[in-house]
This record gives sequence, structure tokens and C-alpha cells, in this order.
Amino acid sequence: MKFFLDTANIEEIKKANDWGLLDGVTTNPTLVAKTGKPFLKVAEEIIKILGPERPVSLEVVATDYNGMVNQARELAKLGPNVAVKIPMTPEGIKAVKTLTKEGIKTNVTLVFSPMQALLAAKAGATYVSPFVGRLDDISMEGMKLIEEIVAIYSAYGFTTKIIVASVRHPEHVRQAALLGADIATVPFGVLEKLFKHPLTDIGLERFLKDWNSLPEDFKPKFLK
Repeated sequence: MKFFLDTANIEEIKKANDWGLLDGVTTNPTLVAKTGKPFLKVAEEIIKILGPERPVSLEVVATDYNGMVNQARELAKLGPNVAVKIPMTPEGIKAVKTLTKEGIKTNVTLVFSPMQALLAAKAGATYVSPFVGRLDDISMEGMKLIEEIVAIYSAYGFTTKIIVASVRHPEHVRQAALLGADIATVPFGVLEKLFKHPLTDIGLERFLKDWNSLPEDFKPKFLK
């Protein structure tokens, strides 16, 4: 499973990239607004960090077909790795169909049902982004949606990649991996938590304590 970072914060992206774990980035207007920087500046910085191979999702703000298609075409010009986020609406799906024919990568966002995911795949979307956390917020089982989308796509051989979005905690990531989702797009804080386990901390502390108890002449110079 691939890890995308759901952020527009350049420092977070650089840090995840340094860890060697970053497969892509997803953004939205809210995340870009939090940076306090012009949209194009933020987008160009992210694209530069990720290079031409790793995808960056940038979202349209139009809600009508013509507006979405025109904005998507301009966003796609920013880099070969740009996937344009299109909302799950009739106009959006129509736009996805057009953009797919033009070779522009798309990411259908704000997906909350398996039927919406099916429509996105039939329109040729490159990615689909089901929002599991927001479903949990209204007492629905967000990961059940992922299970159903995985089953539907597998049954019909759809190539649309599933991006598990609105991830709130490491358990969402664990479940996404077990269900066979292609990608989890996570906030930086959740990515950090994936490293953590109390037994790892206890074990490391014990190992170092035992090592430091050894006489100095027992330790090779390169381990001092």
C-alpha cells in the first residue's frame, strides 16, 4: 500500500520525503488556505519536491462542467504528475469522462458510497477518494465502505486506484492495508504515529542501557 500525505504544508512534505515514505500528496482548498501562501506557489513547491513520477492531487473549485474541465486543463499543465480532484457530482463525473479521454489524471473526491465509487470508475477516474473519517463522524462504518469498493473493483476489473481519505488515526491505516486499498492519504500527525509502539521505546531504552553498562574497552571505536 502506498502512503500519500494529505497536506499543503511544505515542511511536513519535506520531512516525510526525507523518511523515504512519501508516494504522493493530496491537497484541497482548505489545506492550501491554511498555508497563508498563494495557491500556485504552494502547488509548484509540492510538485518540485515530488518530481515527475509521484502524484500530486490539486482540486478544482468550479462546480459546473465547463468550469471544472477548464480548470483541470490548467492544473494539469503544472506538471505531468498532477491528478485533478473533481467532486462526486453529475457534472463532476461528466468532467471526469472528458478529462480521461484527454489523458488528464483525475481523483474523484467526496465519495461516501460504493455506488459513487462505481460511477467514478466507470467514468475512467484515475483515483477515487472515499472519506472514511467523515462517515465515522456520523456513526457509520467508514471502513465498510472501503471493503465494498475493493470488492466491486475486483469483481469488474476496474483500474481506478482507491485512496482511503479522511484518515483520523493509525487504525484506519491498518484496516485499509488489510482490506487491500491501494493508497492511504494521511495527515502528517498520523504518519508519525505509525512509527510508535510502547514496546519499541522500552526495548530501545533497555538495549542502550545494557550497552552503556559494558566496559569501554569492550566496545569497538565505531560503536562509541
